[in-house]
Amino acid sequence: MLVGERMTHPVVFVSPKMSIQEALQLMKKENIRRTPVVEGGKLIGIVSDKDLLNASPSDATSLSVWELNYLLSKITVSEVMTGAVITVTEDTPIEEAARIMSDNKIGGLPVVKDGSVVGIITETDLFRLLLELTGAREFGVRATFLLQDKPGELAKVTSAIAENGGNVIAIGTFSGDDQATREILMKVSGVDDKTITKILEDYAIKVKDIRFCCN
Repeated sequence: MLVGERMTHPVVFVSPKMSIQEALQLMKKENIRRTPVVEGGKLIGIVSDKDLLNASPSDATSLSVWELNYLLSKITVSEVMTGAVITVTEDTPIEEAARIMSDNKIGGLPVVKDGSVVGIITETDLFRLLLELTGAREFGVRATFLLQDKPGELAKVTSAIAENGGNVIAIGTFSGDDQATREILMKVSGVDDKTITKILEDYAIKVKDIRFCCN
């Protein structure tokens, strides 16, 4: 799966000359928390609602409310934006975008093509993807268990589920308790929890959790 398949587009963007108050109003209207800053059709920065809300005149402590509001109206996006923007392209793997965001502790990445912004991928887009990957919006039996980390072990479990009339909705593999195991998260429909329990008794090293979930 690539960024271009999951990015938000078209993109709401702001001008560097826009006041922070105007930018905040726009972001509130569009229900977004960050937006690219574009000038002449080219990306020059990115700004978040926190950047805008934290902006204040340097001598604010000595100002009246009216003076403060006046000075705030004069602060522009260019004064609070982040200029060194990390970007990705439409053909960047989605997990690579997630790694970049995690490593750099940022909540969104503009997606660029030929220097122009064509989308933005955010933590919200990744959360939606996580819901799909785990089958969180579908009802079924959710099982978490440990398997030996060797070829064919997972295939044995999925084959047994199919033989009993079950259908694997979602599956994920994670690091196990040690290097010899893998932790499996699986959502299955078409069978009950007792059937899944019986299957895992034959193949799993350890069953950590089994429950009906969710809808």
